[in-house]
Amino acid sequence: MRRVAILGSTGSIGTSCLDVIASLPERLAAVALTAHTNWDQLCEQSRRFRPRWVTLTDNEGLAQVAGNAPGLDGSAELLVSADRIERIVTSAETDTVLTAVVGAAGLRGTWAALEAGKTVCVANKETLVMAGLLVMDLARQSGARILPVDSEHSAVFQAMQAGRHNEVRRILLTASGGPFRTWSSQQLEQATPEQALRHPTWQMGPKITIDSATMMNKALEIIEAKWLFGLRPDQIEVVLHPESIVHSMVEFVDGSVIAQLSPPDMRLQIQYALCYPDRFPCPAPRLDLTKVGSLRFEPADQDRFPALRLGYEVAERGGTAGAVLNAANEIAVARFLSGEIHFTDIVRVCRAILASHNFDPTPTLDELLAADGWARMEANHWHG
Repeated sequence: MRRVAILGSTGSIGTSCLDVIASLPERLAAVALTAHTNWDQLCEQSRRFRPRWVTLTDNEGLAQVAGNAPGLDGSAELLVSADRIERIVTSAETDTVLTAVVGAAGLRGTWAALEAGKTVCVANKETLVMAGLLVMDLARQSGARILPVDSEHSAVFQAMQAGRHNEVRRILLTASGGPFRTWSSQQLEQATPEQALRHPTWQMGPKITIDSATMMNKALEIIEAKWLFGLRPDQIEVVLHPESIVHSMVEFVDGSVIAQLSPPDMRLQIQYALCYPDRFPCPAPRLDLTKVGSLRFEPADQDRFPALRLGYEVAERGGTAGAVLNAANEIAVARFLSGEIHFTDIVRVCRAILASHNFDPTPTLDELLAADGWARMEANHWHG
């Protein structure tokens, strides 16, 4: 029995994780559930899965429910202390931590879990984008294990089992292309939030959906893959694959290309990480290639989607560049969704903030967090 703490249990990854846990009750149990503000859904999850702890990460929302914890049935303890996330992820009652918190907010919990030597299933790519070198060094020092949950990195991780690390020539990260795969640069200038949120194959939260539309998600995945798999940026290639069936591929030096295929449903990747190295029947749908039809692959156009170019540049530089890019992008996406800036301004904001920041090639964690805060402030004040 593996006892799982889910950081971000009410989001799309968190709810999919609970589906997996429900399907394997003899092997997996939810020991802790956290949400940011969604108290009603957290209570519903608590009543069903009976965790040891629940908490909200939003201090104001937590203060409102802390008096009588309405909705809890008594089986779960509501944690209200300032170190509540650290207490959950470092507890001896927690075996595995799934980090499904969107954005830089996931870094603190991931860091504490790694310090405690836990197995961390990472669905929060921003952790490695911001602090990849420090995070991987910490895992090596503490004996913690990092397992990818993102469909692309899970696919690479699975495909890499077919050979040795020094036999990898390159990896190919697939991208659906989002809703704007065939749009011209001129059309992209006029893209609206409503159009950008209509992803053709995946159901995700708004921030990740916009990142898919700009292809910033793939830029962040380039950076994450560099740290997670110990690769050079020139060993990472992005290809468009609109069907979202081939989740990524690994090419070995002999020319063999190993791919991982499945329908676009995150429960398979989540279960692989939670149960690794074992495999069991999964609640995700099965793949029937006879019904899929053709599988298309196209080159990724860095002129129409300049976020990709930023991803390679930041992966090459390292240091504070990842934290600054991630923070600037989070603010730019929020400003686009609120109607303050145009779709194509998202990448312009990120490039401008990157160009003006004081680059540090070897930052500490505190310095990365300071760079994150500075980049958010600058991105909020950006006016083309």
